[in-house]
Amino acid sequence: MFRRTFWFTTGVAAGVWATTKVNRKLRQLTPESLAAQAANKALEAGHRLKDRALGFALDVRDNMAQREAELGDALGLNASADPELPAPRQHTAIENRNNPKYVGSTTYSYNRNEDH
Repeated sequence: MFRRTFWFTTGVAAGVWATTKVNRKLRQLTPESLAAQAANKALEAGHRLKDRALGFALDVRDNMAQREAELGDALGLNASADPELPAPRQHTAIENRNNPKYVGSTTYSYNRNEDH
C-alpha cells in the first residue's frame, strides 16, 4: 500500500513539474515575450556600444593632447618666451605703376560686382 502511494505521489509530482516546465517554456515563446527579450538584448548591446565609443573618444582625446604637446615642443611653441625680442623686419612695398589705378587722375573700376 505504501509502495503504491509512494509511486502515485512521485508520478503526480513529476506531472506537476513537467506541466509547470512546459507552461513556462510556452510563455517564453509568445510574441510579446520574444519582443521583450529582443528589446532587452538591444538595450544591452546599445549600452556596451556606448561604453566602447566613450572609451575610444577618451583615448583619442588623450592621444591628441599628447601629439599636440609633442608638436608644440618640436616647433618651439611651448618654450618660454625670451625677454629679448628680435628686431622687426623691414618689408618693402612693391607697387605696379602700370596699374590703371595709378595712370591719370581718373580711376576706373573693373569690378563687375561693384555698385555703379
